[in-house]
Amino acid sequence: MNILNGQCLDEYKLHLATDLNGALQELQAVELTPHNFTFYTSVAVISSSWIEGEMMELDSYVKHKMQDIEYLPELVEKPNDLYKAYVFAQQHELTPANFLESHKLLSRHLLPEKSRGAYRKNEMLVMEHNTGRIQFEAAPFGIVADEMNKLWLDVAELESHSLSTEEIFYYAAYLHLAFVNMHPFNDGNGRAGRLLEKWFLASRLGERSWYIQSEKYYCSHVNDYYKNLNRLGMFYDQLDYSNALPFLLMLPQSINL
Repeated sequence: MNILNGQCLDEYKLHLATDLNGALQELQAVELTPHNFTFYTSVAVISSSWIEGEMMELDSYVKHKMQDIEYLPELVEKPNDLYKAYVFAQQHELTPANFLESHKLLSRHLLPEKSRGAYRKNEMLVMEHNTGRIQFEAAPFGIVADEMNKLWLDVAELESHSLSTEEIFYYAAYLHLAFVNMHPFNDGNGRAGRLLEKWFLASRLGERSWYIQSEKYYCSHVNDYYKNLNRLGMFYDQLDYSNALPFLLMLPQSINL
């Protein structure tokens, strides 16, 4: 493995307090209906958008998607772009090309056309939306493409192996964390990282994984979310993934929402 690895896996299993298989069994009772997909996707989308500073509230956006209630364009444009990316992901295999396509969709009102689905060509300092504080320095732009290629090779390697449920959740969160640390796009990285995590879960555990409310959990615990992201360090080439455990353990907790 190039980037994703199991260095925290034993400790992760030791600290895992969630019965993942039991919770997944309960998810099997949720019907696979267009209504349910719309509801859970709406919750995921507005929760992920709220983390990034969007102002629309959860209940209002659910009404917008479920009851066709109209709101001002500036409130719904970017969440609706992300909604289209989630629908695309639900209908397509997780591949590098499809992931770039999903970024094109979610960044329609974030970036100029030339920057959608394209890796950045500039250095980037990542700042927390709530405080404006610098979180970390993302991967140097000169290595972004290579680092992303390594990440996709790791995903392919994982796809070739049978993984336990615990391992699937571990690597989904690790994928999310590693991607966000790279920050390969000019914008939309947080939204894309949370989508990528869910997409990986669905690729291994089936379509009911889209009902896991990970984005809502991160939104409800946004201070811990940023704090745990920051535990690895400030500079990309000095990140210490031995400190990743608190972040990796957040995803399993979301399955009980």
